[in-house]
Amino acid sequence: MFARAANVTRTGMTNLVRYSHSHGGIPGENLPFSLTNRYKLTAMFIVFFGSGLGAPFFILRHQLLKK
Repeated sequence: MFARAANVTRTGMTNLVRYSHSHGGIPGENLPFSLTNRYKLTAMFIVFFGSGLGAPFFILRHQLLKK
């Protein structure tokens, strides 16, 4: 019983991967942003990582300036 369920799951996943219309092997194909414009990519990385790394410092500044 469990072997049959495992086999059905395995073939289902194989078919899902096989027919997912992904060409594979192309770097950056599955990313949610474009890699073609390097200046836009650089700006997006600066905004993304800058906001995450700068947030604690802005929160600290806000707390220290609060009366």
